[in-house]
Amino acid sequence: MCLGEIEVIQITKFESIWSCNLLHGKSKGVTFYRPAGIPDDFFCLGYYCQPNDQPLRGYVLVARDTVATRLEDGCTQDLVLELPALRKPVNYSLVWNADSNKNGCGYIWLPNPPVGYKAMGFVVTDNSEEPRPEEVRCVREDLTEACETRDRVLAMDSKLSEDKFQVWNTRPCKRGMLCSGVSVGTFFCSTYLDSDDELEVACLKNIDSSLHAMPNLNQIHALIEHYGPTVFFHPDEVYLPSSVQWFFKNGALLYHEDSGNGEPIDYRGSNLPSGGENDSDFWIDLPNDDDARNHLKGGNIESAKLYVHVKPALGGTFSDIAMWVFCPFNGPATIKIGLVSIAMNKIGQHVGDWEHFTLRVSNFTGELWQAYFSEHSGGRWVDASDLEFIEGNKPIVYSSKYGHSSYPHPGTYLQGSSKFDIGVRNDAARSKFYIDSSTKYQIVAAEYLGDGVISEPCWLQYMSDWGPTIVYDSRSELDKLIDRLPFFVRFSVENLFDLFPTQLYGEEGPTGPKEKDNWLGDERC
Repeated sequence: MCLGEIEVIQITKFESIWSCNLLHGKSKGVTFYRPAGIPDDFFCLGYYCQPNDQPLRGYVLVARDTVATRLEDGCTQDLVLELPALRKPVNYSLVWNADSNKNGCGYIWLPNPPVGYKAMGFVVTDNSEEPRPEEVRCVREDLTEACETRDRVLAMDSKLSEDKFQVWNTRPCKRGMLCSGVSVGTFFCSTYLDSDDELEVACLKNIDSSLHAMPNLNQIHALIEHYGPTVFFHPDEVYLPSSVQWFFKNGALLYHEDSGNGEPIDYRGSNLPSGGENDSDFWIDLPNDDDARNHLKGGNIESAKLYVHVKPALGGTFSDIAMWVFCPFNGPATIKIGLVSIAMNKIGQHVGDWEHFTLRVSNFTGELWQAYFSEHSGGRWVDASDLEFIEGNKPIVYSSKYGHSSYPHPGTYLQGSSKFDIGVRNDAARSKFYIDSSTKYQIVAAEYLGDGVISEPCWLQYMSDWGPTIVYDSRSELDKLIDRLPFFVRFSVENLFDLFPTQLYGEEGPTGPKEKDNWLGDERC
């Protein structure tokens, strides 16, 4: 894959260098790996590390200087760069080492780059001899971006080491559809880390604006048909999804703050205001007639489909396939207090519920790498190896009862205080209510393909609220919870409020997909 002046290849084969088991808790330790099978003319940028209790499934990128390669092949260029894209480090600094009978010897080295260059990762050896400069390459600074730590994979017990040594995965600091940072797959390690300090290693930067590795339209369809998840709704779900068109056709109304009467919405959404920002002047609501309202609340799963937004991730080295599901109504919350669960009458309910999950696919191999599950105010990435699958390569997504947040496995998930076992209960289970997104989907946006390739629906440009703003009388509903609390954890109502997610007490009208932060940005986690 060409990133401009650098060409990279993804390496997934490794040679084990050193395993470390001196960890807190019950973790099985980590292993440090050297990338193996690097093609001729490509160079290692850093080593790889991962926990031992997971399948070996990581990657690192190796690189070559495309300009230097063209010059060696006899090609000429109008502008000869004074500095090559890749250079050997000057030498190495020993960051940390361990020497024990149980774990053997391990030495971790930071490449010291020439002036104007950045190190991309660390080198690990099983002896005290400093690595050769030829072992890795550093990258010219203008071809890199800053990176940050993500998941911690190792924390050495301070009792067994003079300094507490920690290892993290890294990712670009700036991420999203318009960002160019590329994760190298290497790790960062340190005996200390100040949150304000810039890391001593960097990520790559994709300066090739063509994003040539992103899938074309036919390939997008092939990926969705191959990986499209089956979304299961809870067996007791009464607020099912529908298509947006069904919602409009069956009585949804558009309101404006200067008018008390709702306006019927064209089934395409062509009379919705489009563009701009959400100033809450407009909102959508259910019809006033009780029968029509209840009909719309129940949804129509036969018409439901997943609305797909495809976008580049991590500088175009991955494709994010964000799949949005629409439910006309979000039901009331259930509060869990220890072993007791209490269904609320109104708290948590609102009109117009947009939820999503995202598939992250490698543009090197076309392999499903991770899936993101949106869980109300946050979410999490799950590796493909930890997903449930149905019909081969199609993951399963579980949509929670009434709230429709997504989860990778069935069960009960608590949103609130796990310490006191108090919060909003989210139940997820398989049932006869499901949508197969590999067949029931509509691609609504893929901006990188260019103008005119995807015709975005009118309703996607509607930036205002998909439901009216609601403020609940939370005190009256939560007062009755106080008496059910064990005596030693009884709180005043004010303290009880602190245990629950803030959106429980009032619902601003939810916005559509394009108004969400993750439309342009990365997922929240």
